[in-house]
Amino acid sequence: MNILILGSGGREHSLAWAVSQNPKCDKLIVAPGNAGMDDIADCAVLDIEDGAAVVDFASAHSIDFVIVGPEAPLAAGVADTVRAAGLLCFGPSAEAAKLEASKAFTKEVCDAANAPTAAYAHFTEAAPAKDYIRQQGAPIVIKADGLAAGKGVIVAMDEATALDAVDDMLGGAFGEAGAEVVIEEFMEGEEASFFLLSDGKTVLPIGTAQDHKRAFDGDTGPNTGGMGAYSPAPVLSEDIAARALAEIVQPTVDEMAKRGTPYQGVLYAGLMIKDGAPRLVEYNVRFGDPECQVLMMRLGAQALDLMQACAEERLNEAQVQWADDHAITVVMAAKGYPGSYDKGTAIKGIDTLPEDSMNMVFHAGTSLKDGQLVASGGRVLNVTARGASLSEARDRAYAAIDQIDWPDGFYRKDIGWRAL
Repeated sequence: MNILILGSGGREHSLAWAVSQNPKCDKLIVAPGNAGMDDIADCAVLDIEDGAAVVDFASAHSIDFVIVGPEAPLAAGVADTVRAAGLLCFGPSAEAAKLEASKAFTKEVCDAANAPTAAYAHFTEAAPAKDYIRQQGAPIVIKADGLAAGKGVIVAMDEATALDAVDDMLGGAFGEAGAEVVIEEFMEGEEASFFLLSDGKTVLPIGTAQDHKRAFDGDTGPNTGGMGAYSPAPVLSEDIAARALAEIVQPTVDEMAKRGTPYQGVLYAGLMIKDGAPRLVEYNVRFGDPECQVLMMRLGAQALDLMQACAEERLNEAQVQWADDHAITVVMAAKGYPGSYDKGTAIKGIDTLPEDSMNMVFHAGTSLKDGQLVASGGRVLNVTARGASLSEARDRAYAAIDQIDWPDGFYRKDIGWRAL
């Protein structure tokens, strides 16, 4: 089959890497792709948030299956347009994608489904939001209601920070995403990510992971889109995962079906786990980044079979084959990230590294300039490795980083510390 993957980051590179290994894959195009994908896929220029343009491109290139990577095209309804054109598509409808695109919508669904989550209130004006904060006290969590590229969450440990966050969000710091805010109870515990496929009825767990949001070692510094991840997440034991599926995810999927907007695609449940009990932090309607990289490293070629079964509404026939292994990915980011950073700095040494089922460097923000690999984003490389144990995978990943010559980059040296 001919396959089109939409997106340009490390998530999409890892999806392309896994899909390309499956013998079903005849031709693979990634739009827009990045400099690391040239050897496994054709990269194409395309406005991936324009559903009509995606359909025209797919028709012109005899595409059989469209896989949507990031959240923005899903929120824009690209999956709806692709499916309406009679093409097979992996990714939820715009209405179902509101589980990520609107925090308030997710809370409403959780209330209807009796899914355990943080107590909350929803505001469109600063004065009542601030009154609520003063009543509740700190620590407290302030969230931009809409899509803010993983950055619209402020965990305020004191009241002043919370009040400032309300002013920033409602004052336009996150654009339209912050026009409304959701203020939540601060949940204690350990956070982990649970990934599941849903075809609207059947829900199939496909793995667990834990990422590291803070920029620096010891979970210090500003929040980022993620500085590394590992899979599986020991805190998400089989018992806790079963409980999360029964109490949170399946009731959500059932509620979405009841509303006439069945959820079809990957559902990423961010969970807070305390004393063996999971509560929902948030849903994402696409694979996490960088969690996707460790999941694809472990799933390999079967990832395509699973996504196809999901899109064809036959997940009840699908099974996940897990090896007893571990994977880790370490993000190399441009110095200054998540603040301002320089673009165009040269990266050397990657071409000497092995690329196989145990070692991969997935590109996120890279491009080629006069034949030289350069950094073109904040999160630039995902150095990823597998091993029989997490410590073996970690040692392999950091040994690879030692071979990369990029003085303008930085990375955390403690990815996986909670499990190790």
